[in-house]
Amino acid sequence: MDRSAALELLHEYTQSGALRAHALGVEAAMRAMARASGEDEDRWGLAGLLHDFDYEMHPTPEEHPLQGAPILRERGVPEAVIQAILGHGNHTGVPRDTPMARALFGVDELVGFITAVALVRPSRKVRDVTAASVRKKMKDKAFARSVSRADILQGAEELGVELDRHVELVVDAMAGVADQLGL
Repeated sequence: MDRSAALELLHEYTQSGALRAHALGVEAAMRAMARASGEDEDRWGLAGLLHDFDYEMHPTPEEHPLQGAPILRERGVPEAVIQAILGHGNHTGVPRDTPMARALFGVDELVGFITAVALVRPSRKVRDVTAASVRKKMKDKAFARSVSRADILQGAEELGVELDRHVELVVDAMAGVADQLGL
């Protein structure tokens, strides 16, 4: 599956502009992670773009992303990408045994949190988000309360990177597509 077909699939199942923007942010972060690791940017980007495609249809932990996997298989998404998507949440029990799977878990919640931090900046620009501002907001339990701080920390740990460096990489990736993200 190429990016064009993946975008069509995303738009077919995802109506929310915010969820589409999240998918684009995760795609950008995954591409940056692949580049930094010498991996296939298109394949990793596909995992980022499609990781939540079924969320509106299957919003519960019991369903998402497990119910979406058969659709991805029918559409010809590579199994390695599907396995990474299946492992992007702790609730599925699917092991993150590839670098792509660990990267997807590592960037998913972080992209959402960085978006929230950007939206409360005076400029509302992702380029103005720093690792220090992310760490400060992570301490405020009322801020973006639906984003799991534990998953963000676990993601960096599983990747074997220091949190500030991880945040910087993801912010830089998101800044590269800021216009598409509305940030």
